[in-house]
Amino acid sequence: MSVHDYLIDHRSFDWPSLFAEWTWLVPSEFTVWLMNRFGDLFLVFDNGSIQMLDIGAGSLTQVANSRDDFRAKVDEDDNGNYWFMIPLVDQLVAAGITLREGQCYSYKKPPVLGGDYSVENACVLPIAEHYGAFGSIHKQIKDLPDGTQVVIKIGK
Repeated sequence: MSVHDYLIDHRSFDWPSLFAEWTWLVPSEFTVWLMNRFGDLFLVFDNGSIQMLDIGAGSLTQVANSRDDFRAKVDEDDNGNYWFMIPLVDQLVAAGITLREGQCYSYKKPPVLGGDYSVENACVLPIAEHYGAFGSIHKQIKDLPDGTQVVIKIGK
C-alpha cells in the first residue's frame, strides 16, 4: 500500500475558483500540500503548521506543527486511516466505485447533517461541484446551534 493510492494529484486545479465558497473559513495565505480522495486538504500555513480542511465536516484543524511532524504523526494511532480515509476508500474501490480525473468521493447526505461515512452514503462528484456545494452548505449553517433542523433546496 502506498499513501499515493489515497491521494489526488491537485497540482493543476484552479484553487481560487475552488475556494470561492470557503473564504469564510480558510485564510488567504497557505499552500495546498495534500488532497485525499474525499477532497479533504492538508494545507501548509505561513508558520509551517499543517491544517486539515475537512470538507464533509466543514472544519479547519491543525494536525501537525510542520511537514516533518505530520510525517511522524501519520503513523501514530489511527491518524493515517482517518486523515486519508483508507478503510472507506478501500471499500469503495472493492465495490467498483472508482474515480476519474477531476473527480473525488463525496457524500449523498453531508456528515454535518447526519450522513455517515459509509459506502452507501458515498458518491462520486466533480471536484468543483464537491467544493462548491459543501462550502455553500457549511457557510449557511456555520452559525446555527447543533441540532437545528435545516432544509436543503437545490436550485440553479
